[in-house]
Parts: sequence; C-alpha cells; structure tokens
Amino acid sequence: MSPIVLTIIISSLGLGTILTFISSHWLLVWMGLEINTLAIIPLMIRQHHPRAVEASTKYFITQATASALLLFASTTNAWTSGEWSLIEISNPGSATLATIALALKIGLAPLHFWLPEVLQGLDLTTGLILSTWQKLAPFAILLQLYPSLNPNLLLLLGVLSTMVGAWGGLNQTQLRKIMAYSSIAHLGWMITVLYYSHNLTQLNLILYITMTSTTFLLFKTFNSTKINSISSSSSKSPLLSTIALMTLLSLGGLPPLSGFMPKWLILQELTKQNLIVPATIMAMMTLLSLFFYLRLCYATTLTMTPNPINMSTSWRTKLPHNLILTTTASLSIFLLPVTPAILMLMP
Repeated sequence: MSPIVLTIIISSLGLGTILTFISSHWLLVWMGLEINTLAIIPLMIRQHHPRAVEASTKYFITQATASALLLFASTTNAWTSGEWSLIEISNPGSATLATIALALKIGLAPLHFWLPEVLQGLDLTTGLILSTWQKLAPFAILLQLYPSLNPNLLLLLGVLSTMVGAWGGLNQTQLRKIMAYSSIAHLGWMITVLYYSHNLTQLNLILYITMTSTTFLLFKTFNSTKINSISSSSSKSPLLSTIALMTLLSLGGLPPLSGFMPKWLILQELTKQNLIVPATIMAMMTLLSLFFYLRLCYATTLTMTPNPINMSTSWRTKLPHNLILTTTASLSIFLLPVTPAILMLMP
C-alpha cells in the first residue's frame, strides 16, 4: 500500500475517533463512527485474499447495521424529547436501542458472532487496530450515556460476554480467534461495572488495550498465527518468550501482574452493590479463560518444535528493538503495586 494512502487511512481512523470523542450532537457522533468504519475497511482488504474479503464484508455489514440502529435510536429520542444532545437521552426505548447498537459495534455477547470470524481473516497489525483502537469510540459514547442506560441490561450483556469469551476460547488453536474470545470476555467485565463505577470501566479499558497490544506485537514479532507455530519462539528468543508468558498470565488476571488489578476492583465493586451471583459467575469464568491462556503459555515457553537429530540448533534471530512493545509489556506486567496511587487519582 502506498505510504500516502496509508497516511490518509490512518489519519481518517484518528479523525473518526476524535470526532466521536469531542461531539455532543448525535449526528456528529454517528458521523465519527462511520468515518472510523470506512477508514479501516481498506486496511482489512489490502491482503487481496478471499478470507480478508470475507472478513471485510462481514465487518462492513455488521457495523452498518449497528450504525443504522444507533441512528434510529437517536432519531426516536429526538422525536420524543426534541433534543439531539448526546447526554439528553430521556426515552428508555432509545437508550435500550443505543445500548444494543453499541454492543453490536464492539462485539458483546450475544451479538459477538462476527468478531472471531472477522479477526481470523485479518493480519496481526489490522487485528491489533480492530481489537484496541476501534473500541475507543463506542466506549466514549457509553461512558457519556451510562446514567441513562438500563443497569440490568448492561449486567446481562456483561455476564453473557464473560461466559461466551471463556467457553469460546477453550478449543481454539488459532491465536487470532483466541484473542477475539479474550476480547469478548474483557469487554464483558468492562460493561458489567459501567453503570456502578465508570472510572473502573475506563481503567479496565486502558489496561485491556495495553495488554492486548503487547500480545499482538509479540505474535507479530514471532510471526505466529497458530499455537503450533508459537512453540518455536522459545528457541529464537528466550527473553521475549518470558515476556509473552507474563503478558498472557496478566491477561488471565493472575496476581501479582497488572491484569489482576481491574478484576479485583470490579469484583469488589460488584460485591459492594450486593451483586454476589454475577460476581461469582464472572470469577468462575475467569478460571476457564485462564485455562486457554495457560495453554498458550505452555506452547510458548515449555515446548520446542521437533527437529531431526542431525540438524544443528537454529540461530537465535536478532529481534528489532521495539520501544512500543517494551513500554506496553512493562505496563502489562508491573502496574499492580501502584494500585493505591491509581485509586487516589480516581474521583
């Protein structure tokens, strides 16, 4: 792809998200989401592969449906209340429709069916953008709308997402599908606590983006898309394999790693709100998620690719120094001790 075209596409991605961030009018918010969707399609389809074409088509149809639902919700609200302001959503039907539309946009269960299939058809770089950057604009809307949303609906979507994310990733062998189900589970944690503590949702979103970025960058460095192919990483770079092990365990939410922080705080908040049953279900589903993260850890660090005896050991490849990977990996692993400071900063 031409550097000029790539610059225009990346700029459009940024423009769409920023427009959604700064807008308070429903039409401008909708326009930002549309720019965002249209900007990522060329990145998806640049491989000229049937799977990439299929993924792009599925993504476009899904996002167009969600955008139409969101536009219908905003129009209905304007019709009943006479207000186009984003935070003036007084009609319960419009609020429910907007919640469903945004759930479809980010891939919450039971509207998650497109996400694993789309992510499987993309390369790792575009998959990283889809799993991280594309979640920002819908969450910016949810964080402004949360006082008007139905807490029971959010709780249902959240618990379902954690269950689907945990069960769906169990028997997968493709790394991108595993990351898709991991994304669904993490989004479920965020949406569950949104109504009760939006600050925790923001914290979880930041840490999710950090950990997912680290994982995708490691897979890209290893050039791996399947569990089988990642087993050669330990012989190529033991240091990066150890970082991958720590990052995957952090994604699973094991202490004393950064990923434990949002799960601990969210379970604490749900217990304060007397939501014991959803908290218990989500904690149990985390154990299932941890199983497939441990599978990846085992493949990454404890197995080696079979080599014939008469072959010499392959040279350890000189891996490029990546400042982004270094920063995100450090944040993904070492943030738990600063939890009290983060809590003090949260209003």
